[in-house]
Amino acid sequence: MENTQFQDDAPLLKVRGLTRSYWARTGCAEVDLDVWPGEVLGIVGESGSGKSTLLSCLAGHLEADAGSVVQGGEDVLRLPEPARRRLMRTDWAYIHQHARDGLRMNVSAGGNVGERMMAGGARHYGSIRDTAADWLQRVEIDPARIDDRPTAFSGGMQQRLQIARGLVTAPKLVLMDEPTGGLDVSVQARLLDLLRGLVRDMGLAVILVTHDIGVVRLLADRLMVMRHGRVVEAGLTDRVLDDPQHDYTQLLVSSVLPA
Repeated sequence: MENTQFQDDAPLLKVRGLTRSYWARTGCAEVDLDVWPGEVLGIVGESGSGKSTLLSCLAGHLEADAGSVVQGGEDVLRLPEPARRRLMRTDWAYIHQHARDGLRMNVSAGGNVGERMMAGGARHYGSIRDTAADWLQRVEIDPARIDDRPTAFSGGMQQRLQIARGLVTAPKLVLMDEPTGGLDVSVQARLLDLLRGLVRDMGLAVILVTHDIGVVRLLADRLMVMRHGRVVEAGLTDRVLDDPQHDYTQLLVSSVLPA
């Protein structure tokens, strides 16, 4: 897979042959990808293309039938379950499309952020609370609302809180599943600006799954296009979107981008 911006670094993550089937239907098949430190890899495709199955296998929400996911010489897919859970609580983060899936709705905003810090080893209450307040401010939530529960927040605020919870431990890799899906256009724009700034400032490696070409245009360095569980085209984002080579990519781009 072509990569000019990050080729001098070793990949943070190497995925080879990742496969998952649902009875007779293919979820994803023999997917290969690399992700470099500080890079955003976008994955696009229509509903049923396999992009969400791929992300779920990486996160451990689904068990892969075959393949490897290697970070630091270890195959994440073959880690013991406690080690896999710890990885997802510290070095990796998962941003759900629906914030309610990534938050504890009966716990305060500060508590949601603090829980992830404690999973990473933090124990001093005052420091945890101060850091949580700082992160609320970073994601444009009034720190005075640190004791409010997410149920009192708007959808956009809940998503920003989920982002604060996920990023407070400075993870090496962030998996994002349609992070702007279901939000109003104005809220999406504000959230995308926030994400772009955090990704840049923190040097995050991100795998971003979305059906929204505008989102990957703004955030992704490289792009993979999936159809029927397989990667049909991959390359630098601008190259893929401006000069798509595969027939399916051409249809996908032309259907959502103005002429």
